[in-house]
Amino acid sequence: MDRPPTAETDVADELAAVRPALLPRYAAELPGARAAVLTRLWRALVHEPLPWLTGRTPGPYGLTLRLADGRTLRGPHADPYATAAYVTAVRLDRERYVDPARLTAALGVPQAASFAAELAHSVASLALSRAAANHPKEWPARDWEWEQRVVDGHPFHPNCRARPGFSVADQLAYGPEHGPVVELGTVPVPVDRCLVSGDWPAELRDRDRLLVPVHPWQAAHVLRRPCDPWRPARPLMSLRTLALPGGPHVKTALSARLTSSVRDISVYSVEAAAALSSLGAELAARTDGLLHVTRTLGAASDGSSALAALLRESPEEYTGPGERVLPVAALAGTSLPDDPAWLAAFTRLALTVGLALLGLGVALEAHGQNLLVILGADGGPRRLVYRDLADIRISPARLARHGVPVPDLSGRLITDDVTALRRKLFGSLVAGALAGTAGSGPALAAALRSALPGLPDTPDLAALRDDPLPAKALTLMRLSPGRTGDSWTTLPPPCATTFPDLS
Repeated sequence: MDRPPTAETDVADELAAVRPALLPRYAAELPGARAAVLTRLWRALVHEPLPWLTGRTPGPYGLTLRLADGRTLRGPHADPYATAAYVTAVRLDRERYVDPARLTAALGVPQAASFAAELAHSVASLALSRAAANHPKEWPARDWEWEQRVVDGHPFHPNCRARPGFSVADQLAYGPEHGPVVELGTVPVPVDRCLVSGDWPAELRDRDRLLVPVHPWQAAHVLRRPCDPWRPARPLMSLRTLALPGGPHVKTALSARLTSSVRDISVYSVEAAAALSSLGAELAARTDGLLHVTRTLGAASDGSSALAALLRESPEEYTGPGERVLPVAALAGTSLPDDPAWLAAFTRLALTVGLALLGLGVALEAHGQNLLVILGADGGPRRLVYRDLADIRISPARLARHGVPVPDLSGRLITDDVTALRRKLFGSLVAGALAGTAGSGPALAAALRSALPGLPDTPDLAALRDDPLPAKALTLMRLSPGRTGDSWTTLPPPCATTFPDLS
């Protein structure tokens, strides 16, 4: 039998102390939050190479998964590109589970206990986010307002809202979906102890010291020191990046585990910031105006990942009269993707840009947070904006073939391996941003079938059209703490697959 997991009751207890008026809505949102996370978990169980699953057998009423110890899991047929919460229960042998944390704990596989705790937190935080969501029907006017409308987090990760280490008060104070204003501070660091890339503004200099912007949570929980008040800002989707009124976006170090990994700003990211920004400008200039890449204005660190910041252009710098810019992840909250013609046009735009840059030698991490779309006054997709170049992949050989200056960079960003390049782009753009926008396999397949024939016929396009689609094995990574780097799986090729009717 399922019982309320500790995280749900813990959040309720904290909520009773800090925002008691939200308690009824929070309780009402819990069943839907459990189904949303369970749907994401079932997708992983069906499609990821989990070592303790030995077989998957389709039947007339659903799927049966066999565990190495002889037990069986039974659930519905799965659409790996669906975002609706269609999995309301899964059976482990004869026991029926509606809660993903309880199911994971019962599996008893390596790392199950810690992952179950994260899933319980994801459910509770998701219910809290939904309970507090109260957005007007009118379209937002500012880019940060769009970001606050992305309530559910990652469309396919079971840890879509897991924020371990954040209390309820922290989530209400810092989570973008709760609409807060965050008071950023600064910490002074002697210039001779700082690593700086790009231009650091005079506003953040004090004689022989640099003033490094710091998130208040980081100051309290990691640095454990007070910071000097600086400026109010609005948190964006990533939570650690914030929009200053009338100014740039500030990416702060925030050493907390969000979704999959601990977020910080590495020394390498600071060192590479200026070179990557120059590369982004070079690439954007080769897309016939279809892509803008936000410039990194300056980056600074005290030599650690615990105190660092990047100042980046706002995407609004690239909008014209009557235009709006919003992260692709926010599109699912509009009616735009419901129009097949609109979805096909957006898919064609995204693939035109993504495949062109891949051909030049750069694979973007074009998921729904990094990739933004500029909409015209009529709502049509006009251009794209890309931000945060810290996790792209660069092929020196491809760049050289096209006469693009090869940046003076090394490390994980650099590879000529075609599999790694395609995984980076296809896994983020198609299995991530486009699938999350389409909301289902049939809708994604229809958009791709409309968009692909008009694109240049290249080996990269052929791989996207004909081969299984790479996607990050997000649950496998969470259950493999000793493994470094990304783990991957493949999903059925959208254009060649018949998907189950989940209605």
